[in-house]
Amino acid sequence: MRFINDEYIAFFGAVELEARSGNSKLKSYVWKHGRPHLYQVETRTNRARKVATSARENEYRDWVVGPDGKVAATLDVSYTDGDWELKSGSGDIIVQGREHNGRVGLVGLGYDGTTVIYSGRDEDNIAHWYEIPLAGGKPRLFLDEINVERLYWDETTGYLTGYLDEIKGPVFHNPAYGKTVSSIRAAFADYAMRMMDWTPDFRKVLVRTSGNKDSGSWFVVDLSTGEAKAIAYEREALTPDLVGETSIFAYTAADGLEMDGILTLPPGREGTGLPLIILPHGGPHAHDTEGFDWWAQAFAARGYAVFQPNFRGSTNRSQAFKLAGYGEWGRKMQTDLSDGMAALAEQGIIDPSRACIVGASYGGYAALAGVTLQQGLYKCAVAVAPVSDITAMFSEDYRASGRQRITKRALLDQLGPRDGWDAVSPRRFAAQADAPVMLIHGKDDTVVPYSHSHKMADALKDAGKPYELVTLDGEDHWLSLSKTRLEMLEAAVGFVEKHNPAN
Repeated sequence: MRFINDEYIAFFGAVELEARSGNSKLKSYVWKHGRPHLYQVETRTNRARKVATSARENEYRDWVVGPDGKVAATLDVSYTDGDWELKSGSGDIIVQGREHNGRVGLVGLGYDGTTVIYSGRDEDNIAHWYEIPLAGGKPRLFLDEINVERLYWDETTGYLTGYLDEIKGPVFHNPAYGKTVSSIRAAFADYAMRMMDWTPDFRKVLVRTSGNKDSGSWFVVDLSTGEAKAIAYEREALTPDLVGETSIFAYTAADGLEMDGILTLPPGREGTGLPLIILPHGGPHAHDTEGFDWWAQAFAARGYAVFQPNFRGSTNRSQAFKLAGYGEWGRKMQTDLSDGMAALAEQGIIDPSRACIVGASYGGYAALAGVTLQQGLYKCAVAVAPVSDITAMFSEDYRASGRQRITKRALLDQLGPRDGWDAVSPRRFAAQADAPVMLIHGKDDTVVPYSHSHKMADALKDAGKPYELVTLDGEDHWLSLSKTRLEMLEAAVGFVEKHNPAN
């Protein structure tokens, strides 16, 4: 979005259609190709106009638009060999290189609009941001020693205004904004707080809080009066006494790597000898925070301590910590979970003989691995939309990419050598399952196909192992439908209560 001549102009990537040839009187259309062009749309008239063309075949293209609505920079990346070029608005090459797995991206314009920021990796496969003048010059590292969760932009100009530091919170280029942020953070110090939006003059800020007995609240902070007005509550039925307390629990893995996770306690209960739910996140390149988590709170409300480990490969620490997960599916990424459970048991918070493992997507894989690749840890496992076979996942993702070489290389980087995949695929070890398994999967999942759960169920059945398969008709990978989300939650909680009762 840009504000030009007193009007907001929106910019979109759009795929063009062409009329299908044939004798039918009813006209139909097909894609010319799947590569988007850049269009601008006048918000008053809804009139659209193409402002930049698509990439060539077997290439990816991205743009950044300046305050005048013109393309300020263009990035082209080859799907074939990872060659890339970053060009100025006039078409001059600013910088170029080769990323064998295609991991280069256009981030946006710098603080004053004279530079452009892009992402790339060094020879050690570590990701960095680089800043380079639009007029050309030498790239320099940008915010390299800071754990940045998100960037803030001036939507009317496209200029960078600041960033969210995972430790310090929001940091703005304008010093006056920084003082304002500090005062807002101090006012909401007892909560997981996030500034969601603000007026252009930064006099009013929209804030969302959650965690610490808060199931999600929204405030408008008026800096001119110093007042914060509550405007909405996400879950009014969940009063503070019904929300379990959350905290960060730090521990050390068996190989000495330091990590942490989010511990949620049952409402009104002390952390002593509690039954446990290990709830690993999906991704696996993601992380959990102290904010309200509806899935964790559902189990906590029934008397369970819930632990969400930020295992190696998570994104809450350094790039090195994320890369430490490469090649560790079913290996150190898996033992990081049980190491967290052992640390909780050592402090007397949980009873390790009363634990189940529950997760979705990669977390679902970890749940299956917890009772097949590992032994004697869990009384049950619930796997939602899980990966059950690494080779199958690789083939599906590679095929979905159009068999692009850079996708293949990226997957091989993350998963490690092919000859080790079967050894960490739960379906191959169904006969070793030492606890009941529930599989829950959306029939229309296009991220992890339903076949992963179906074939896992067949393997468990052939091995004579106890299992249940819950099929969610019409549901996708993200559990987008409220009806089936509730169906999933009721099935998962009921299964855990049956095999590992809290009381």
